[in-house]
Amino acid sequence: MEVTGRRDDPALGSVVVAEDALRARVAELGAQISADYAGRTPLLVGVLKGAFVFMSDLARAITLPVEFDFMAVSSYGSATKTSGVVRIVKDLDLDLSDRHVIIVEDIVDSGLTLQYLRRNLLARHPADVEVCALLVRDGLQQDDLDLRYVGFRIPPAFVVGYGLDVAEHYRNLPYICAYEGT
Repeated sequence: MEVTGRRDDPALGSVVVAEDALRARVAELGAQISADYAGRTPLLVGVLKGAFVFMSDLARAITLPVEFDFMAVSSYGSATKTSGVVRIVKDLDLDLSDRHVIIVEDIVDSGLTLQYLRRNLLARHPADVEVCALLVRDGLQQDDLDLRYVGFRIPPAFVVGYGLDVAEHYRNLPYICAYEGT
């Protein structure tokens, strides 16, 4: 029986971010957010499904009280390239009025989804909206996205693992690697 998501899977390429590097950087981001938001309770808004693993680890690395909510947006479907059309699949449950919101994003490509999310959330009158992105794919952004917290900048390859998937596969990998399947 074939076990997908293992290093011997021919669809998986080289490791882009190793498990130990992920742990260390998430701890650093948690410490930075804890210092920046001292005395406040940030609301982490996770972008489903890709950011759920990162957000879980990030929340445990933050030493202040935090609250959570989730949005699901789609611009990929099951493809490896964005469709260019962003749609909300699941909206927030909480009121954002006067809240300190941190969008927790798995990966920023062109920035289209992030720009859409930021505009959408700012219209709900939060105190502020910042972004914590695990990955930024270099060279694909058309505008300055003003990302306050960035885990890693990576080459413009399609990657999977640590919450990122292709057609719902590979999310459970403890590292991030290039996807070379079709």
